[in-house]
Amino acid sequence: MIIEQEQKFKDVLSKIEGKINEQSFFNKFLELYPEIWKKHKIMFSKFNRSKQFGQTIPLPKPEVSLRKEIRMWLQKQ
Repeated sequence: MIIEQEQKFKDVLSKIEGKINEQSFFNKFLELYPEIWKKHKIMFSKFNRSKQFGQTIPLPKPEVSLRKEIRMWLQKQ
Protein backbone atom coordinates (compact mmCIF):
# COMPACT_ATOMS: atom_id res chain seq x y z
CA MET A 1 0.00 0.00 0.00
CA ILE A 2 1.36 3.37 -1.01
CA ILE A 3 0.49 6.34 1.18
CA GLU A 4 -1.09 9.27 -0.72
CA GLN A 5 -1.15 7.12 -3.83
CA GLU A 6 -3.64 9.31 -5.71
CA GLN A 7 -1.45 12.42 -5.39
CA LYS A 8 1.73 10.57 -6.30
CA PHE A 9 0.10 9.04 -9.38
CA LYS A 10 -1.12 12.50 -10.47
CA ASP A 11 2.42 13.84 -10.07
CA VAL A 12 3.82 10.98 -12.15
CA LEU A 13 1.18 11.49 -14.83
CA SER A 14 2.07 15.18 -15.13
CA LYS A 15 5.78 14.38 -15.60
CA ILE A 16 5.42 11.72 -18.31
CA GLU A 17 6.46 12.89 -21.75
CA GLY A 18 5.13 11.14 -24.82
CA LYS A 19 2.76 8.22 -24.85
CA ILE A 20 1.25 7.25 -21.51
CA ASN A 21 1.01 3.53 -20.87
CA GLU A 22 1.47 1.20 -17.94
CA GLN A 23 5.19 0.63 -18.60
CA SER A 24 6.09 4.32 -18.99
CA PHE A 25 4.06 5.13 -15.87
CA PHE A 26 5.80 2.36 -13.89
CA ASN A 27 9.26 3.53 -15.00
CA LYS A 28 8.52 7.18 -14.17
CA PHE A 29 7.15 6.21 -10.74
CA LEU A 30 10.37 4.35 -9.95
CA GLU A 31 12.39 7.34 -11.13
CA LEU A 32 10.42 9.90 -9.09
CA TYR A 33 9.81 7.87 -5.94
CA PRO A 34 12.70 5.45 -5.40
CA GLU A 35 12.39 5.66 -1.60
CA ILE A 36 8.71 4.68 -1.69
CA TRP A 37 9.46 1.80 -4.04
CA LYS A 38 12.20 0.61 -1.68
CA LYS A 39 9.82 0.71 1.30
CA HIS A 40 7.19 -1.18 -0.72
CA LYS A 41 9.68 -3.96 -1.51
CA ILE A 42 10.93 -4.11 2.09
CA MET A 43 7.40 -4.50 3.43
CA PHE A 44 6.80 -7.36 0.99
CA SER A 45 10.01 -9.09 2.12
CA LYS A 46 9.18 -8.68 5.81
CA PHE A 47 5.70 -10.08 5.27
CA ASN A 48 7.03 -13.01 3.26
CA ARG A 49 9.55 -13.90 5.95
CA SER A 50 6.98 -13.59 8.75
CA LYS A 51 4.75 -16.37 7.35
CA GLN A 52 4.87 -19.62 9.22
CA PHE A 53 6.07 -22.65 7.31
CA GLY A 54 3.24 -24.37 5.48
CA GLN A 55 0.92 -21.38 5.46
CA THR A 56 0.25 -19.82 2.11
CA ILE A 57 -0.91 -16.26 1.82
CA PRO A 58 -1.52 -15.11 -1.75
CA LEU A 59 0.43 -11.86 -1.86
CA PRO A 60 1.57 -10.58 -5.26
CA LYS A 61 5.16 -9.52 -5.79
CA PRO A 62 5.80 -5.75 -5.43
CA GLU A 63 6.17 -5.25 -9.20
CA VAL A 64 2.89 -7.03 -9.88
CA SER A 65 0.96 -5.16 -7.20
CA LEU A 66 2.25 -1.74 -8.31
CA ARG A 67 1.46 -2.47 -11.96
CA LYS A 68 -2.05 -3.54 -10.97
CA GLU A 69 -2.56 -0.30 -9.00
CA ILE A 70 -1.29 1.72 -11.96
CA ARG A 71 -3.51 -0.16 -14.42
CA MET A 72 -6.62 0.39 -12.29
CA TRP A 73 -5.79 4.08 -11.74
CA LEU A 74 -5.17 4.70 -15.46
CA GLN A 75 -8.49 3.07 -16.36
CA LYS A 76 -10.29 5.50 -14.03
CA GLN A 77 -8.67 8.50 -15.71
